[in-house]
Amino acid sequence: MDKVYNNKSVEERIYKNWEEKGYFNPRERFGNREKFSIILPPPNANAPLHFGHAMYVIEDILTRFNRMLGKKTLWLPGADHAGFETQFVYEKKLQEKGKSRFDYEREELYEMIMDYVQNNRKGMEDQLRRLGFSLDWEKKKFTLDEDIIKIVYKTFKWLYDDGLVYRQKRLVNYCTFDGTGFSDLEVLYEERKNPLYYIKYGPLVLATTRPETKFGDTAIAVNPDDKRYKKYIGKEIEIETVLGKAKIKVIADKMVDPEFGTGVVKITPAHDFNDFEAGQRHNLPMVQVINFDGKMNEKAGKFEGLYVRQARKAVVDEMQKKGLIDHIDENYVHRIGVCYKCKNPIEPLPMEQWFVKMEPLARKAMETVKNKDIRIYPENFNKLYLQFLEGIRDWNISRQIIWGIRIPAYKCENCGEWEVTEGEPREKCGKCSGKMVQDSDTFDTWFSSGQWPYATLKTTGGLEYYPTSVMETGYDILRWWVARMVMLGIYIQEKEGVKDIKKQIPFKDVVLHGLVNDPLGKKMSKSKGNVINPLELVDQYGADAVRFALVYGTALGNDQSLSYPKLEAMRKFTNKLWNMARFIEFQKNEKELKVAELSIQELRVLSKKHGEKDMWQSDRSMIEKTEKITAEITRLLNNYDFNHSAQNLYDFAWHEFADIYIEESKKSLNNNDDASRHTFDVLTSSFLILLKLLHPFMPFVTEEIYDLLYGGEEDLIISKWPSLE
Repeated sequence: MDKVYNNKSVEERIYKNWEEKGYFNPRERFGNREKFSIILPPPNANAPLHFGHAMYVIEDILTRFNRMLGKKTLWLPGADHAGFETQFVYEKKLQEKGKSRFDYEREELYEMIMDYVQNNRKGMEDQLRRLGFSLDWEKKKFTLDEDIIKIVYKTFKWLYDDGLVYRQKRLVNYCTFDGTGFSDLEVLYEERKNPLYYIKYGPLVLATTRPETKFGDTAIAVNPDDKRYKKYIGKEIEIETVLGKAKIKVIADKMVDPEFGTGVVKITPAHDFNDFEAGQRHNLPMVQVINFDGKMNEKAGKFEGLYVRQARKAVVDEMQKKGLIDHIDENYVHRIGVCYKCKNPIEPLPMEQWFVKMEPLARKAMETVKNKDIRIYPENFNKLYLQFLEGIRDWNISRQIIWGIRIPAYKCENCGEWEVTEGEPREKCGKCSGKMVQDSDTFDTWFSSGQWPYATLKTTGGLEYYPTSVMETGYDILRWWVARMVMLGIYIQEKEGVKDIKKQIPFKDVVLHGLVNDPLGKKMSKSKGNVINPLELVDQYGADAVRFALVYGTALGNDQSLSYPKLEAMRKFTNKLWNMARFIEFQKNEKELKVAELSIQELRVLSKKHGEKDMWQSDRSMIEKTEKITAEITRLLNNYDFNHSAQNLYDFAWHEFADIYIEESKKSLNNNDDASRHTFDVLTSSFLILLKLLHPFMPFVTEEIYDLLYGGEEDLIISKWPSLE
């Protein structure tokens, strides 16, 4: 063995060996017919992985652990087309060339993005290999694979036929900068300081942050219990505006907070979600005054053509000239919705879109967690999951982009009738024989990825692995993705005729890890320039050290900051294991001894068989400690406690095994008697058990040591997990 462990000469060679021998494919071992399956949360195919993706190590630990238990184990890889995000990234590349998406036909731009994504995807998959992830690459899937798209189409048609998908003109979260609508979950909320304008509306004064939308006001509202304004309720009042005199109705609605401003608010149903709902309750018209390009339209009169911010200043200036501003609070702090990608304010705008009716789907998804058909780890995330589903709104699944799965819905140019298909084109209207035109929108990416467990297993012929054993992912997409997979998974299986809820759910357990932030505790992002490529750290510290550092010292579900001292400590731990192996190799060669591979049961027998003269007390103690650590790590991994598993293994290997037992064994090994040979048997056998316990966490160095010291017919990756029985 070399004096120093060199990960660069080991990792690529070992991974290639594993892959060529087909170890990542599911197979039964040791007579164990149980199955274990897990689906890789598909990373976005538009860019290389960042360091947060290295948290997939948790899934690899589970996969390797269950493979060593002999289960028929599947870890299925894939990639997400990431519709809006990918188009956003690609449009930036076009801008660098002085081009835009409008310079290309739809089909041409789609193919250009596809080529870009496929070229990037290979590099992303190589990153996963470098980290040692034992994925079944023969079954890899992409959200834009034709067979996946067929399933997405079929689900959409089912939902439409069942009345759970509908098309309606409603208020949506629209980014006028990126030119697309979003679901509620894709809107970020930031605290900002904006002026709060107190405006005179006839005899009343109301407060608003958005005077530029006043051209779309269709009512004024007060709380029905507010005694100050009882006499105005139900009446029309005359008001002075920047465009002349007008009349407006005063309504009573519980949504109004008497403590906000003056207790009077303007109702603009076309530009505010609360106002939209109030408008529905009171049958108020929607008057849109802001276009989808973010500019005021003709209803704003002389302010037409101004962007929202420009219009706000111009309207306020005009109102001040006319004496219509009572006063202005310059220090009003409130939360506003912004686009999660470009951070520009979201504009609520009325659009005709496809919506999924969520309440019936959410009800069943809630029951699965309440009834513990699905268990969430850590348990404190149960509350977040249930809160989201309890207050869920209908889901806008239309996106005004070209990159993604185009919605299979067709509208008649003659009679306006819509027809939904399973992907087959419609040329003539079934009602009037008019020409049919396909909807230009694509599905929200989460609509397709929400069907991922079923779709990937169905298309790879692996529905025997459905439901999967566990879904492991970051807690930040519990609502975005996990909840939607549960809802759609149950629905699809019901449509397939599956009655048992335990077979409808897409996974039995949900395991949530925290975020990996930069060394200063800030979230990694390209805009901040603090994104770290995991391969840079793999080159510097080795894949095993990176993997172990990610699970060591951080409880499940908690965020962590990238720690270079911890990475360095785990690199030293890797070398410590290597030096322990070198000590054993030295003893083996010098004394011409054969390394033993005794099981825990055989070590017990050895301990009972020989008296004190034939066996050192330190050997007996090591046998007991090896049995104890095996039981402990097995229990912890079954309970998804990776942090304590790593800590216990580190302490046992470094302190119990290296610092104490190896030092004690040197005394015995110096003697050429039965006791020294028993010491060598205990030393090599307990070290082999330690390698097996460490293998899911540190697969490369443990495999290399195993091959050099023990060199059996099989590799460590498919060896049997240490058993106490």
